[in-house]
Amino acid sequence: MRRSERLLYAANGVDLRVADIALTDGEHVERPFIRTLRAAGAVVFHGGRVLLLWRHHLITDTWGWEIPLGEIGPDEEPDAAAARHVEEQTGWRPGPLLPLIRIRPAGDVADCDHLIFVAHQASAGAAPAGDHEGVRAEWVPMMRVQPLIDEQAITSATTSAALLHFLADLLRARASH
Repeated sequence: MRRSERLLYAANGVDLRVADIALTDGEHVERPFIRTLRAAGAVVFHGGRVLLLWRHHLITDTWGWEIPLGEIGPDEEPDAAAARHVEEQTGWRPGPLLPLIRIRPAGDVADCDHLIFVAHQASAGAAPAGDHEGVRAEWVPMMRVQPLIDEQAITSATTSAALLHFLADLLRARASH
């Protein structure tokens, strides 16, 4: 049981903290962890394709495919944040969003909370906002998702879990018909 925590460092919406944990035998241990803001994203699927972003990961200096995802604003509903991030990052406006999966991608290392929605349609919106050097949005065939994960072209835990969960939903729906 976590008894207390203390802040070690905070910047850009990310905190590094240490938790004082009481174990079942009464012993206490300290565990570092990362606290981040909640985020929302979406799997946008239409015509057998999924809308993904090809972007550079600064920390690992690698490129990869990801679903649109970003922070949920202070007074923002998660589905509104997901829709906003899809349009800002891809230029596509998602259709109605339905809950898909809640992901905590970093296990016990961080308390990341990602709320992922699904849309089965999209319409062209405004051009993507912000600095998108080298970033591009593309409709990728859903059948390419697993090979992209195998090839390490999709490495994000959130993107992998959301896409594979969605694919399982598609297969379940097909099997029931």
